[in-house]
Amino acid sequence: FQKSIRSLENGRYGLGFAKDFHERSLIELMELLAEPSSERQFVMYEALRKGATIDDLYAKTHIKPWFIEQMKELVDLEEQILQYKGKELPEQLLVQAKKDGFSDRYLGHILEVPETEIRLGRTNLGVVQAWEPVPVSGVEDAAYYFSTYNAPDKVGRSERPKIMVLGGGPNRIGQGIEFDYCCVHAAFALRDEGYESIMVNCNPETVSTDYDTSDKLYFEPLTVEDVLSIYEKEKPEGIIVQFGGQTPLNIANELAQAGAKIIGTTPETIDLAEDRDRFRQMMRKLGIPQPASGMASTLEEALEVAEEIGYPLMVRPSYVLGGRAMEVVHDEEMLKHYVSVAVDVTPERPILIDKFLENAIEAEADAIADGTEAFVPAVMEHIELAGIHSGDSACVIPPISIPAKHLDTIYEYTRRIAVELNVVGLMNIQYAIA
Repeated sequence: FQKSIRSLENGRYGLGFAKDFHERSLIELMELLAEPSSERQFVMYEALRKGATIDDLYAKTHIKPWFIEQMKELVDLEEQILQYKGKELPEQLLVQAKKDGFSDRYLGHILEVPETEIRLGRTNLGVVQAWEPVPVSGVEDAAYYFSTYNAPDKVGRSERPKIMVLGGGPNRIGQGIEFDYCCVHAAFALRDEGYESIMVNCNPETVSTDYDTSDKLYFEPLTVEDVLSIYEKEKPEGIIVQFGGQTPLNIANELAQAGAKIIGTTPETIDLAEDRDRFRQMMRKLGIPQPASGMASTLEEALEVAEEIGYPLMVRPSYVLGGRAMEVVHDEEMLKHYVSVAVDVTPERPILIDKFLENAIEAEADAIADGTEAFVPAVMEHIELAGIHSGDSACVIPPISIPAKHLDTIYEYTRRIAVELNVVGLMNIQYAIA
């Protein structure tokens, strides 16, 4: 259950302390439980912490008492662990927490210590993940595995050269089947080149999690703890992170810091492309025009930037791919509403504010690069104007209304950016022609 929470990719690494539920009274929590919702398990966890009985919760939710009893055991263990905040956690408690599915990151969060400290503590005790095969109906010896801290490792390892591919995790708007299909073809290409392909993904609805797509499939959440455990077991020549969308990119840096070799575009380059301030400086250096833009960590800063640039604006959170929480803002009122409702704005996670180019034609270029040269197979012209999410927009190849001189510029800019960023692998750039 704890593993499935980690797999959701909603910023939760365990059941406790979700939103503000732990600050609410037991009466409020019981009222919330009356209505089934996607947050019910988090509410129930805090209700148990506040003293709700199993019978009360059964009466309110009709969830079978056996399951509530299991959750109560987790709450009781967590309460014991919390007594050691700021102190060293006793060995037997750490071992029990890992056996009961508590993740390194969650333990670090509740004890207010770095995740790396928890990882080091448990590995020193010999507490590491082991793997078991998933029984696949009608298939003998399917290379399909899940991890556990409760049993010996039953999965062997070959001496063939191997490469790991990280999948995209759960499907959502902006990150779906197209990334999965990239991962599948990566696995096929690795097999053709003589490598053992190791797929890591946690979504049973995808092709990458079919047992015969890769040589080995680890059905695991895409978190640093789970991916590193597989990396340390299999000892591959490297990890490919660029085919699974934003999910693997988000953990690439931490994996590299822990000693994993990232194949292709480096985590530093990924970071540069996502840090709009540094990226803007690079565009200036290359002489490539960009709409006027700024970053803001508070509403006051956002209003100042807006005043300077002028409306309409395109606003979005930083470090987000796929157009989530992106909006065209036409006036001050809309901007205030966006900042208060749509996103959590912090100095670590500022919002990006760009001048919105009205009535601009949108085009995009896919490219493949090797660090010194880039090849652009085609430029796509969007039917809808710039500002419509590319997932909602139809496009045509080859372009029908973009003059040849603009296409030449797109090819040239794409090549310049790819070489400057030292991209190794795939890249996509969207252009607005105003």
